[in-house]
Amino acid sequence: MFNLKLIAVKTIVNSIVILAFLMFGSCSLNAQNQAIIDHPDIPSIKPLRLDGPRVGFTLLNQETFLKEDAFGLKAGTKVNPIVSQFGWQFEWKYFETHAGAAGLIEFIPLIGGLDQGMFIPSANVLIGFRTPEGWEVGLGPNASLVGTGFVIAGGYTFQSGSMSFPLNLAVIPGRDNTRISLLIGWNKRSH
Repeated sequence: MFNLKLIAVKTIVNSIVILAFLMFGSCSLNAQNQAIIDHPDIPSIKPLRLDGPRVGFTLLNQETFLKEDAFGLKAGTKVNPIVSQFGWQFEWKYFETHAGAAGLIEFIPLIGGLDQGMFIPSANVLIGFRTPEGWEVGLGPNASLVGTGFVIAGGYTFQSGSMSFPLNLAVIPGRDNTRISLLIGWNKRSH
């Protein structure tokens, strides 16, 4: 039991360290004086921060159980197959081309299971890419009480003025179970 907790804590700490390294690395790029070359194929560095709420659900295998004791729940507690998700997405564009394509770093903490009277926290760190049309893909680590895994996500972001409305589907394949999440939300552009 202790080993599982230690592995989960190490995974979360490693994810935070990687995220901090990438964030500070992109900030140092922004601080440098860069010549702007007006060519559609050459990336221009225009970091934006896009934050916003996320709501949705995760579909679990029929027989999913919590892996460890936490938040008043015992290891082995059965979780119903459809789990509500509420959270926040922190998003940074670390580059954007003149044509509108962008590289992304996302940190998405979620709370699941409130609909079942449970508190199941999870954290996701994704590195991805968004096309000028709004299609996006990303991948990275996930850690939660249901298990750890590797997230593969894709979706579309609708734009309206300074608002972004992302719709994302994420799959977390695992040895014991596969989790599929559908999240929607909104972001307001801020510099």
